[in-house]
Amino acid sequence: MPEAHWLLLVAAAFGAGALNAIAGGGSFLTFPALVFTGLPPITANATSAVAVSPGYLGSTLGFRQELAALPRARRLREGLICAAGGVGGALLLLLTPAKVFSAAVPWLLLFATGLFAVGPRLVAARQRRGAGEFHPLAQSLGLLAVAVYGGYFNGGLGILLMALYTLTGERHVHTANALKNLNSLLLSLLSVAAFAWAGAIAWPQAGVMMVAATLGGFIGARLARRLPAAGVRAVVVVTGVVMAVAFFARG
Repeated sequence: MPEAHWLLLVAAAFGAGALNAIAGGGSFLTFPALVFTGLPPITANATSAVAVSPGYLGSTLGFRQELAALPRARRLREGLICAAGGVGGALLLLLTPAKVFSAAVPWLLLFATGLFAVGPRLVAARQRRGAGEFHPLAQSLGLLAVAVYGGYFNGGLGILLMALYTLTGERHVHTANALKNLNSLLLSLLSVAAFAWAGAIAWPQAGVMMVAATLGGFIGARLARRLPAAGVRAVVVVTGVVMAVAFFARG
């Protein structure tokens, strides 16, 4: 592979780690970069999931103060749900024909970006109606659905988790960020294990990108506390739209 392609993958992985720590959407960088360098879409998706998973570890460590303040029972319950969903989504991907997955990619990107963009407005509308908090069962089912999506297509996973936590009543963006990073780490590790078992990962690219994503995730977690929530949302939404348009144009 040309040296320029390796540099592209390193830059994409570092940016993805930082973006995932801030608000999510890092796979909007790694997945297209891997496709650009010549990997088939399903292999690129599996390799992208491997590449960004250590970045979740770095960003989770960066938010350990927020996580420590949460009840242990909540962390355990959500972790088990995300682990199960991650494995289920990964197995679903491995059964999906390549052409079907390629056609679905831009729509998946738009779905994740759109939900994240309108999340705050939906919350505001619920508050104006005086709606109460979501039932715990509804929250758990929503989390399971997002985890399956994340195991199937890692792109936009963080965005969907942030949207879910916002819609179900989490008012502190940094707490939502911390939970998003922790649960992304858990479900990604298990979905990656399924991809590795199936031989769907390009390991040379994944290994280099894992190092870059870990560093980006740690730096991004430190940066996230200094950025306004509106600015973070704008960056993620613009990134998602641009990548979706690029994949539509690519056909």
